[in-house]
Amino acid sequence: MASNTSKTARASVRAGQAGQGGALSVLGEFKYLIPLADGRFAYVRNLTNGKTNHLRTDSDAFVEEIRGLAGAGHGAKIRSELQGLQAQYPQHGWEATEKRLVDAGVFEG
Repeated sequence: MASNTSKTARASVRAGQAGQGGALSVLGEFKYLIPLADGRFAYVRNLTNGKTNHLRTDSDAFVEEIRGLAGAGHGAKIRSELQGLQAQYPQHGWEATEKRLVDAGVFEG
């Protein structure tokens, strides 16, 4: 069976899941976004289908993945994560990523 995620992505998710009951979490809290390459890419953990996708943060695929999660009721948490990433890594452009998602209407609804 072919997989859209890399071995590194799967290993990263497995490492994060160790002892966490199957969900990637930090200090007991589920994380949807795992930043990569100074914010140019991210692993997006999707609770609705159990997949973790490696996506470019300025891509349409990233917008649609977040749109799907927001539509499933996870929008506020993802927006909070984006704001936390901006505070932690201001030079990585997470504010622009959040603005792109807002402009695309991802968090409406």
